[in-house]
Amino acid sequence: MRLSNSFGKTLRDAPADAEMISHQLLIRGNFIRPAGAGVYTFMPFGYRVIRKIWNILSEEMDAIGGQEMWMPNLHPAALWQATGRWDTVDVLFKFKTSSNREYALSATHEEIVVDLALREIESYRDLPRMVYHISKKFRNEPRARGGLMRLREFIMKDAYTLDTSEEALDKYYPSMLQAYHNIFERCGTPARAINADVGAMGGKSSHEFVVPHDSGEDTFIACNNCDYAANVEAAVFVREGEKPAQLDELVKVATPDCKTIADVANFIGVPTNQTGKAVFYWWTPAGSLEGNGRFIFVLVRGDLEINEVKLINALGGGLLRPATDEEINAAGASPGYASPVGLTIAKDVASPGVFVIADTSIEAGGNYVVGANEDGYHFTGANYPRDFAISQMADIAQADTGHQCALCGGRIEARRAIEAGHCFKLGTRYSKATNATYLDENGQSQLIYMGSYGIGLDRLMATIVEKHHDDYGIIWPESVAPFQIHLMHIGKGHEVYQTAETLYAVLQQAGFEVLYDDRDVSPGVKFNDADLIGIPWRVTVGARSLAQGNVEVKKRSEEDRQQVPLAELVAFLQTR
Repeated sequence: MRLSNSFGKTLRDAPADAEMISHQLLIRGNFIRPAGAGVYTFMPFGYRVIRKIWNILSEEMDAIGGQEMWMPNLHPAALWQATGRWDTVDVLFKFKTSSNREYALSATHEEIVVDLALREIESYRDLPRMVYHISKKFRNEPRARGGLMRLREFIMKDAYTLDTSEEALDKYYPSMLQAYHNIFERCGTPARAINADVGAMGGKSSHEFVVPHDSGEDTFIACNNCDYAANVEAAVFVREGEKPAQLDELVKVATPDCKTIADVANFIGVPTNQTGKAVFYWWTPAGSLEGNGRFIFVLVRGDLEINEVKLINALGGGLLRPATDEEINAAGASPGYASPVGLTIAKDVASPGVFVIADTSIEAGGNYVVGANEDGYHFTGANYPRDFAISQMADIAQADTGHQCALCGGRIEARRAIEAGHCFKLGTRYSKATNATYLDENGQSQLIYMGSYGIGLDRLMATIVEKHHDDYGIIWPESVAPFQIHLMHIGKGHEVYQTAETLYAVLQQAGFEVLYDDRDVSPGVKFNDADLIGIPWRVTVGARSLAQGNVEVKKRSEEDRQQVPLAELVAFLQTR
């Protein structure tokens, strides 16, 4: 391709709102252009990179028995209503036609696949199967940002397995994990598979593939002593501490202007892990209206924080919002001075009283300082279960750096990362909802077991740039580079121009993908654009080198430049 013919141009400066390096460089390098918040056009350079990533994904999916197909982006509401997700997936783009029929744009394709299974799978002879496609997805993302990192319209490879049993799903699952490792290695972004929350997808368990990166918006927990790693929303840890040998008397004390854990701990003279933290929410169960929800009192040891995903999971799903002061007061508690002491506690979520869900940390300690449900007062010497009751005990605290690993007793660390892919063991979550079954060897009807596996191509492209760049531009790994060779001529003279023209034809005939900078601009502009675009090899035809029968060759990822005889250039590049 001749650079003089390219659609679009490189930019000297990045847009003011581009914070991530990948966002800046992909726009400056003429790979993408914004059409709106979270919506981008892939320019010719960018589309070539996407196709390279696409091919790697297809090759790895085909290698483990995948069958590529093409599924619709327009989904009838009935499919999502059948699985119960029409009203629970809040990122769906929904609309009605002129005939009042409801549809959603594809956010994912579990509903399509389970509907196909209903139609196509009859007996155990039709299983197992793995299908996949690479297509657009649409999500009404409220926080579209980071360039290609968080989008409203994006490209995804999603694969789906259909199996006869949980054992069959478990047996196949490692081959998919290995395929994902292969994909990320080939793209130059080695990723780590960590335990993760299943989220809105549902199912038995999942693994998230993360690429460690300081600018990543994902947080995962890793042990410094063993191989344990998990998303912060699924990470477990040891609540260190034990009940005191002697329980103090429950005493009400004045604590003026002590509304925070730090304030009350300092005032009383105790560490924060000897306090109880009260956090209040209004919980709306899945599929319910907010008015049918209820007040939730959450209790955790004062040195810990609540993880809201864990909390939602412990409650069985639904939505949370912070409770208002009016809702807190109506429950008999006092904002800033609350505890379960003296409150009428509900037995479960369907019972009257205050529903109190406590983290297991309250059992790893005692003689707590907790609120007295009266402004300006706390209790000292509070102990569970002597002084207060709860409705439910659960793991709802967030793991963080310094906590003890639940597997080996070592110390864990919170690290930043980019989520690059996700694999889910869905089990019978979708087949049970739709009665997608097959007949086993005995003619008995059995539910189909499903798996779902996704990688976002746009995000992977941005992740590659985040991992492979320098102060001058992108450094594409050869496997995904838009071209293999960036050819240019510098200086004046017919011989320089003609040699470059000839090389352009020769290199293409030898099978190389070549971007030829044939523009009549200064050498500085050409070199800067070459570094910005980031193609692996740069070949420069100049009068000085040509006088010696050479051309200058430089690898983008290296500082050294080499003089290579013109007659040996093709062989030189073929062996690199």
